[in-house]
Amino acid sequence: MILRILGGLLALLTFCSCSTSSGGPLVQARNERIRMEPAGDYYVGRRYWVKGSRTWGWIRKPKQPWDKARLAITNERYKRNPDRFPEYRPGGGPTNGFDHNYEYKLKGYFTSDEVYDPTTNLILPEFVLQDYQLMNESPGWLFSPKDRMNNMRLPRTHALVLSKTP
Repeated sequence: MILRILGGLLALLTFCSCSTSSGGPLVQARNERIRMEPAGDYYVGRRYWVKGSRTWGWIRKPKQPWDKARLAITNERYKRNPDRFPEYRPGGGPTNGFDHNYEYKLKGYFTSDEVYDPTTNLILPEFVLQDYQLMNESPGWLFSPKDRMNNMRLPRTHALVLSKTP
């Protein structure tokens, strides 16, 4: 019995010690490219659309790896989201979330406010969007090469990257 418990604890510690910032050569190579980004007064955002949710996606500072990003809800006071379309168009055409997994250069700032999203049951930081520029329509995986983009739910790692600091 004790061996089972110790084995379970060892497996848990091994699992918990894995981080996306050191998760193998692909993650390390991408993080090295991120470290080469120019510094500046902007953010990098990865649109992550979840059906029915009001979350916008993951937002990080330049030079920071994605595991430091924050899942946020945007405030469109100054600029509308790039995917500001109806959620359903019977006649076809782009709809809300068409840009799932696109990567943007964002101008804006985090407020001290938090916003509740009832679909995900999360209280998230508010990001005031002032402008955006599309950087990449197909940037690949977000946290790990094992990621599978799914617009029906957030990735399981989301709880690990939520933080109070921008």
